Amino acid sequence: MATNRSSAAAQPALGEQQPLVTSEEQAPAAAPAKPATHDTAPPPALLDFMMKDWKPRSKKLPPRIKNAESFKARRRALSKLFPGETLVIPSGHEKVRANDTNFRFRPGSDFYYLTGNMEPDCVLVLQPKEKGGHTDVLFVEPNPGRTDATFFTDRVKGELWEGPRLGVKESQARYGVDQAQGLNELPDLLASLSGEVSRPTRVLRGLSPKVDGAVPEPSDKDKDKQLAQALSEMRLLKDAQELKELQTSIDSTQRGFEDVIRGLKTAKTERYVEGIFNLRARVEGNDVGYRTIAAAGSHACVLHWHHNDGPLVPGDLLLLDAGVEGQTLYTADITRTLPIAGKFTPEQREIYELVLKAQDAAFAQVKPGNDFMEPNRAAMRVLAEGLEALGILDSAEEALKDEHQFYKRYSLHNVSHMLGLDVHDCAQARQEAYKYGKLQAGMVLTVEPGLYFQTDDLTVPKRYRGIGVRIEDDVVVTARGCKVLSADIPRATKDVEAWMRGLWAEDKAGKKKKKKK
Repeated sequence: MATNRSSAAAQPALGEQQPLVTSEEQAPAAAPAKPATHDTAPPPALLDFMMKDWKPRSKKLPPRIKNAESFKARRRALSKLFPGETLVIPSGHEKVRANDTNFRFRPGSDFYYLTGNMEPDCVLVLQPKEKGGHTDVLFVEPNPGRTDATFFTDRVKGELWEGPRLGVKESQARYGVDQAQGLNELPDLLASLSGEVSRPTRVLRGLSPKVDGAVPEPSDKDKDKQLAQALSEMRLLKDAQELKELQTSIDSTQRGFEDVIRGLKTAKTERYVEGIFNLRARVEGNDVGYRTIAAAGSHACVLHWHHNDGPLVPGDLLLLDAGVEGQTLYTADITRTLPIAGKFTPEQREIYELVLKAQDAAFAQVKPGNDFMEPNRAAMRVLAEGLEALGILDSAEEALKDEHQFYKRYSLHNVSHMLGLDVHDCAQARQEAYKYGKLQAGMVLTVEPGLYFQTDDLTVPKRYRGIGVRIEDDVVVTARGCKVLSADIPRATKDVEAWMRGLWAEDKAGKKKKKKK
């Protein structure tokens, strides 16, 4: 969006670098222009020509965002936790990928959770009222339209460069906040929070260096931390709308996995797998929820294999850990370990079914009142006993002792984390509310046991070395147990093999039908 400057004469040259937050005053017209090396500055005649003969902008306000009442209810819930205090929550800024190109913007999860707004550089401020409660004030980029030459001269914010921003009045209508103001008004507000008569203030830090710098950290550093904790703990329990959004992302992820299976007939590398899945994520969602792990063969023994540059070899396994982030930013997190040729070898099947048994044991322990770690304990016992039966561990009981934990040589990670707007959701919650807390109805978490046998591990029989298996599903805690949200994605070995055969048969039949036509 074009920044709000008063005249064409005050515009920077085409290509001049702009600050990420445009609420501060720009350099005066006399300042030397710094265009990009591949740009030229527009002459005055061009500026005059570009400012004329544009159709007036529509005065019609945009419709209210879907589920606006849910976002409002979250703001009211947060308000009750911090009476009489000013709360500052930025959306964050675009981040540089290389030189003058940025990564695709994705707002901070807490800011989105409270507003539904996906624009960069915005700031939500909850200002306390005298009689209690808070006023929502959303600071956004103004949109002067074609009345300001920055619509075509500003390569960072200009409409013709980046597309339009909503604007102030439009944002108030769209997001249902009490007030909206331009970002140029934000510095004065932030200054008032740290002046001689400072107000009790908490800032969600780490998202905007400008905001962090404008509001000094309190002497009690826990104050700001408590705001982040409160938001994470609010997000621990998902409402019906959030569960619907998660299910949408999971269903889309299933279709992405099926795209990959169809592609395995011709795919040669892990990168091809990544590309196939990521296409589905961009077509049906906002993006992938995290970097896709497409780990074939022994690469599956590297937990976060992101290089995705290895070959796909018939007879090997492909560990695909991927999730679609939906249009509303809720992400799935699913892992399936697939036989590239469509059929497990006896050794692969043996390890896979042990992991599957561990996952079933973990599912049984996902219920209200259980410790968050109870599903992990159940899964690790199954894995340790299985490793003993395979002759890899001498004693499951010894391996399971807290002072030993020898099973971790092969399992490496715990089986669960919270899931929602972030793949590792609610990360700022207190340990006593999360890792050492109790499961509650409405919590959404992953269940993902795995076994990873390194190629050079002499404690493992040679026939198993290089096998890595992880099975991951997303579940919601219900009143009496849990519901597996990803239950439609096949898990058992025979079901996985049938799933792959079926998709390949469909494709083959489709090609024959097309050929006949």
